Amino acid sequence: MSANPPQSETDGDLWVFGYGSLMWKPGFEFLEQVPARLIGEHRALCVYSFDHRGTPEKPGLVLGLDRGGACRGIAFRVAARLRHDTIAYLRGREQTTNVYREVMRSVWLENAARERVSALAYVVDRGHVQYAGRLSLAEQQRLVLQGHGRSGNNRDYVLSTVASIERQGFRDTQLHQLAAMLHDAGTLHRDARAADRLDPG
Repeated sequence: MSANPPQSETDGDLWVFGYGSLMWKPGFEFLEQVPARLIGEHRALCVYSFDHRGTPEKPGLVLGLDRGGACRGIAFRVAARLRHDTIAYLRGREQTTNVYREVMRSVWLENAARERVSALAYVVDRGHVQYAGRLSLAEQQRLVLQGHGRSGNNRDYVLSTVASIERQGFRDTQLHQLAAMLHDAGTLHRDARAADRLDPG
């Protein structure tokens, strides 16, 4: 991880590409947010969470940008005067275990101008111990249901991300399948607790 701003031009506004929790909880001040598409990497639940949504003993599962495909998300434009503070905030949030690589990527804004901008993004480091690779939906569900870290439970993270994707008017097939499984698991859990209260013996 570089100690300097991750782009050569250190003046002007900063664009940040959000594809997971940054979409629904950016945590920094921005001038505008625009639906955007990044080509060359895709959103995947491919990172074991040892901190925000799990622990080393009971890891959760969070999103990363992994190689191949494309990803729809949100590009946030940050005022030039807040560039350094925003990068410092994102490093403190995203780089607690250095599982991500901080990079600049071209993203295409889905606005009237359809312009391309260079945006700060966090791409998974495939050589890191927390890289989970491609997991079955059943294994994803197991990890998400057990995951709980300093930012809350893993299930809420996934469902909030899916809700944000839906607000933008598109679907992520894998995440939507997992969300349906998590809803079913939540219903079963609530039914079991209700049955226990009715029949404690």
